[in-house]
Amino acid sequence: MKKLLTLLIMLTLWPALGSAQVAPWNEIKGELKIALETKGDAVRGEAAFESCQGCHRKDASGRVSGAYPRLSGQHATVLMKQIADIRSGQRSNPKMEPFIGDHVLTPYEIADIAIYLNGLPISTTIGKGPGTGVAKGKQLYEKDCAVCHGAMGEGNAAKFFPMVASQHYRYLLREVQFIRDGDRRNSNPDMVSVIKPYTSSDLEAVADYISQLASSQK
Repeated sequence: MKKLLTLLIMLTLWPALGSAQVAPWNEIKGELKIALETKGDAVRGEAAFESCQGCHRKDASGRVSGAYPRLSGQHATVLMKQIADIRSGQRSNPKMEPFIGDHVLTPYEIADIAIYLNGLPISTTIGKGPGTGVAKGKQLYEKDCAVCHGAMGEGNAAKFFPMVASQHYRYLLREVQFIRDGDRRNSNPDMVSVIKPYTSSDLEAVADYISQLASSQK
């Protein structure tokens, strides 16, 4: 009798469980909403960024090794979303967590840092790929990536698509591997679907091509 009752309860709940909606990857709520609605201050952002310079460097150019991305010139909306996602656990990035936890930064300071980084000039010292996969990477990028990230890798601030031009090759390669394998967690599901069948060679080629794209920042 107890087993039957349990089964009936499960059958009753099943439609509700099956209809549960997963939150959109780009849902604007919580700290992200606060940061986006805040008029960030670059002067305050520069001061707040000092604790980040040990990894991302003073000019926010990141590391050629790919250990840390180039942040300078990146869309402020993208930076706000990524920081908010790491803080909420939606994106996995253990290295960043101690530096951007809610006991370290407020949502308002996130906006300040994002505005400051967005206004920095982009370094010309970017880690390039080997150049051997550019032709193949170009074909894949134009077919699958340009629709969101732009023909020249400029991204789209309004849609949270990052500028990928002038980004370090090894960082790009690591992140597309994470996205394909489901390790990044906050990825656009459309991108995951597109690159899921990519081989390691495909990912290397795309990262190689993107790393050769120069930013159009003036």
